Amino acid sequence: MPQIHSSSIITGDVRLAGDVIVGPNCVLDGSLGPVIVGPGCRMFAAVYLHGPLTLGARNIMYPSVALGFAPQDLKWDANVAGAGLVIGSGNIFREGVTIHRATSHERPTTIGDSNYWMADSHAGHDSRVGSHNILANGTMLGGHVTMADRVITGGGVGIHQFCRVGRNCMLSGNAGMTLDLPPFFMLTGINVAGSINLIGMRRNGMSRGDIDTVKWVYKTLVRSRLPPKSALSVLRERGNDPLVREYIEFVESSKRGICLARGRPAYDSDE
Repeated sequence: MPQIHSSSIITGDVRLAGDVIVGPNCVLDGSLGPVIVGPGCRMFAAVYLHGPLTLGARNIMYPSVALGFAPQDLKWDANVAGAGLVIGSGNIFREGVTIHRATSHERPTTIGDSNYWMADSHAGHDSRVGSHNILANGTMLGGHVTMADRVITGGGVGIHQFCRVGRNCMLSGNAGMTLDLPPFFMLTGINVAGSINLIGMRRNGMSRGDIDTVKWVYKTLVRSRLPPKSALSVLRERGNDPLVREYIEFVESSKRGICLARGRPAYDSDE
């Protein structure tokens, strides 16, 4: 049987695994859509879950976490459920974390596994966040943001809606981006890819050869001062390398352009 504190409120379609712990003053609202909470989940206190919402196993929610509320989109009727919010397993949500459900009937806002959301971090509607990410205090993901795996953000980072963050990136505290950040790059200022995430690559066991490839890609895209089409042509000369191919596909699919160095124009895939 779930352990539910007497001060908590559960209404509507709420489905709790047998070992879920619901602390004091929590609200689980399944009146608009089901709230499904997997095994091993714990809500310390004053957590508010709003359906449609699915939580996997072993998610930990600290006080004032709010998951699944209506998107902050004036065009979306807050009384419409939509596709909701789907969260994987093993995530930690510290105090004040907020994640909103989707402005879509087809695809939910999606969070992967084993992410650490520090206090007051936020993901907007329709965001897609991978796994093993660390989002420091006050990190803000706008709507429709896509974040891959093993990304680390500093405190107060802001990511504009529809931007993409590649895998194993690192974003410096109080930095911001309105463009896409390619894999393994480091954001050091507003739209400035000032370096690569060398320490992160080493910690994640990348080979010396792959690290050298990332260095070469970074120099080609950011430091060479080649025009966008010319830089991509250089990358295509090594397109048989899966890592280089990953960069080519990332740049070619960018709709916002990518973060480069200070004073340089963003890459535009339409050029």
